[in-house]
Amino acid sequence: MADEKLQNEETKEAVKKPRKPRVKKVKEEVAEEPVVLEVEEKNDEPVLGEEALDDKKNRVAFLQAVGRRKESIARVKLFKNGSGKVTINGKDVKEYLKSDLLIDVALGALTSVNQLKKIDVSAKVNGGGLHGQAEAIRLGTARGLLQLNPVFKKNLRKAGFLTRDPRMKERKKPGLKKARRAPQWSKR
Repeated sequence: MADEKLQNEETKEAVKKPRKPRVKKVKEEVAEEPVVLEVEEKNDEPVLGEEALDDKKNRVAFLQAVGRRKESIARVKLFKNGSGKVTINGKDVKEYLKSDLLIDVALGALTSVNQLKKIDVSAKVNGGGLHGQAEAIRLGTARGLLQLNPVFKKNLRKAGFLTRDPRMKERKKPGLKKARRAPQWSKR
């Protein structure tokens, strides 16, 4: 009995003692010779002629935004002064989504601010199903429209198009069939 008490007291004392933190020693390396970068100076400044100005006018201007929903990620480009053309992964929106309901979901942000016929949309989507992809496109277009004109914020916020829907599939837990589904109980 006395031996057990002594062992218990020794283990308690060992537990009470704080451990010393481990410190990694870092070796300092000193460069013996400084590195010198050679820079050549050029006096050839580009001359802005008519060709350069025309190139700037013809440059395609677009706004870019990202939308997410469930497992879907949509990278959306909004082209100003467009004709209302919408492409998803290189296909027409009607060919890609097929359902009128999903097309209405994807273009909901544009219709709420009356920009459907004025802006071209190009989206690259991956992951998830068609409904999650449509909602990801809607969030991306809403964020892009907000960059285009901050006045749209009131209508988009009221319609709920600027809020990221955080609901995701819950992870599976060990010992269960799905996230919460337990194996069937058997009496015998």
